[in-house]
Amino acid sequence: MQDRQEQISQVVVTAPQMRDIEKRIFAAGMPVVALMEKVAGLIAHRIPEILSNTFLLRESRVGILVGPGHNGGDALVVARELYFRGYEVWIYSPFSKLKELTSQHLQYAQSLGIPIYQTIEQLPDSDLLIDGLFGFGLEKNLTDPIASAINQLNELSVPIYSIDLPSGLHTDTGVVLGTAIRATHTFCLGLWKLAFFQDRALEYLGKAELIDFDIPLADVEAVLKDAPKIKRITRAKALATLPLPRPAVTHKYKEGHLLLICGSRRYAGGAILTGLGARASGVGMLSIAVPESLKPLLVSHLPEALIVGCPETESGAIAHLQLPQNTDLSSFNAIACGPGLTRDATPIVQEVINSERPLILDADGLNILAQMGAIATLKKRQAVTVLTPHTGEFERLFPDVADAKHDKVKAVQEAAVQSEAVVLLKGARTAIANPQGAVWIVPESTPALARGGSGDVLTGLLGGLLAQAATKQIPVEDIVATAAWWHSQAGILAAQERTELGVDAFTLTQYLMKALT
Repeated sequence: MQDRQEQISQVVVTAPQMRDIEKRIFAAGMPVVALMEKVAGLIAHRIPEILSNTFLLRESRVGILVGPGHNGGDALVVARELYFRGYEVWIYSPFSKLKELTSQHLQYAQSLGIPIYQTIEQLPDSDLLIDGLFGFGLEKNLTDPIASAINQLNELSVPIYSIDLPSGLHTDTGVVLGTAIRATHTFCLGLWKLAFFQDRALEYLGKAELIDFDIPLADVEAVLKDAPKIKRITRAKALATLPLPRPAVTHKYKEGHLLLICGSRRYAGGAILTGLGARASGVGMLSIAVPESLKPLLVSHLPEALIVGCPETESGAIAHLQLPQNTDLSSFNAIACGPGLTRDATPIVQEVINSERPLILDADGLNILAQMGAIATLKKRQAVTVLTPHTGEFERLFPDVADAKHDKVKAVQEAAVQSEAVVLLKGARTAIANPQGAVWIVPESTPALARGGSGDVLTGLLGGLLAQAATKQIPVEDIVATAAWWHSQAGILAAQERTELGVDAFTLTQYLMKALT
């Protein structure tokens, strides 16, 4: 059972996929009415649990917003169950035509004496609203009078709990279709929908939770088998991906040797933060190539690392790599390049791209790659490449790829397929795609990470994990997703203890190990 729950919690589906999964369930004999009762019963049970932690008591007035489809039917069953539990309930049903099952539930609610209103002006006060106007699959923009009604409901300053998806959001892109309910809490039904991981939808979703109504895994797998997988990275999956436990007999070089190439006279801090991120990964050996003038500074912060001082340009960038005797790029299990380099280090980036080692490019490494022509350059590489852009860097790297602000998942898929690299697109919900189009999504983060240097920490952490995984049979995208999840969890923990204002990048590095305990 636990294994099934873990697998279900990872799955993310599009509206057509969810529709096909439901068709299989109904075709197998599950009555629609039985599924509606089950789903709504779970929600009706969950709402009092949530309310017990708020000021809202059992006598609260609950308004139920009912749409014409089965989402409205779900809301009516919730209304009935809350009414039987002693809540004061009223129903807003503005549509003249309803699906048959929804109409039957409305008729029964009316027979119970639950007040029903057709216009927004009639609605009494409430302490809580439950949104069942529209579920997944909405495609058209909402228009008046329902659009105007939603805008007025949003202005009531009462908590709104949405069933499956806030009414008015596109299921896949998270785009607002004219207007949308701004939910306090959203109950996602059965499987996670793609909109929950699109940055643009987050302000409408509130706190999201999955209502698992026991969809058979066989039905999920039958529908998704030929499509690129889109999954949430969970704590269990991330912890299972970490290079733990280590064998009883090992040594530092068996636990990965990472080369960081970073820093300049102007951006010395980038090298330090990247190194601290790598240190937290547990990598066996860490070498850091920096301009010669930065070497004493790096030694003071990372005494365990091998600091390689390199000749520098007049501007203080690395002029060329000067590795120790009998060492070349093939000596390392992975290379991470970019934080704090400046664009004066273009020859360095060209050199590592021409290497045959797994390579992570970030920051100025990405900016230089964009100047070289990202897709054509990366297709020539034989080894694994991982790119870690934010949205601006992504647009410079892939100007012809779909707009990442419109549909992050589609954009990162296209970029990874075209470039044959693993692409990590940063954001409120970071998405990682491999060249086959499979996607991992980091399901939670914190705006506390919107600070200079936090991306440098991620680059170091990811580099250390990639170096350790070099001899293990772990998909690279799993390593990348694990690093991004770990980084986000550290930020969340730090923000809980220090507020979102107190999580600078250096502080973030001190929470990386805490996030795993």
